[in-house]
Amino acid sequence: MLATIHHPATMPDDALPLVIAHGLYGSARNWGVIARRLADRRDVVAVDMRNHGISPRSDVQGYPEMAADLAEVIESLGGRADLLGHSMGGKASMVLALTRPDLIRRLVVADIAPVAYSHDQTRHVLAMRRVDLATVTTRAEADAALAPSVDDPALRAFFLQSLDFREKPPVWRLNLDVLEAEMPKIVGWPDTTGRFEGPALFLTGADSGYVRPEYRDTIRALFPKARFAKIPGAGHWLHAEKPREFEETVRVFLEA
Repeated sequence: MLATIHHPATMPDDALPLVIAHGLYGSARNWGVIARRLADRRDVVAVDMRNHGISPRSDVQGYPEMAADLAEVIESLGGRADLLGHSMGGKASMVLALTRPDLIRRLVVADIAPVAYSHDQTRHVLAMRRVDLATVTTRAEADAALAPSVDDPALRAFFLQSLDFREKPPVWRLNLDVLEAEMPKIVGWPDTTGRFEGPALFLTGADSGYVRPEYRDTIRALFPKARFAKIPGAGHWLHAEKPREFEETVRVFLEA
């Protein structure tokens, strides 16, 4: 089963647990602050997706397989949960909602749509591979080594959360070979049938281009109760750029 970080409810009531699925190159650790704040009334469980963090490695990174991983986690929590997924995790969450709607009460999809995208994230794999791990001993050194390939300091900081300095030399907690090989599946969308009749929130960054207006008909066909919301001043990494606004929007939707 996927590795998880469990945040127990501080003042538990009858609320279902919330499962959080991160995006490509992420980990459960990326969601620590938001997960802890949302764990006031409910348990929150953040997962490491396959080939990320300390979860099992696999030669496959397809959405049916990732959805099955999430189903196993939800079944271990009692068989029903709210589900939040960002980017790659959002697509896996949508596939699970369409194929196993019985497992999900409410769905939050963060800045992704059920469509195939033309962009390719392989350049980031290549950037991480260019870092000579035998010569870096600190995060600052790794950041400097990554800088020629990744201009954005925030994006470098995000990637470096997956570099484990407890190992000597440090190691990436990412299966870069498989992520590169399976990139067409990751940026694509499987031929998934079904409909999710439960409440679904498509939450996007106002400055992001991932969920375009022309995608709304496709979204509504699969998720007829879809609602749409934007966070001003945020891009694709909306949960990191505007964490409080993101948290409050998710909370209002889950508790409606």
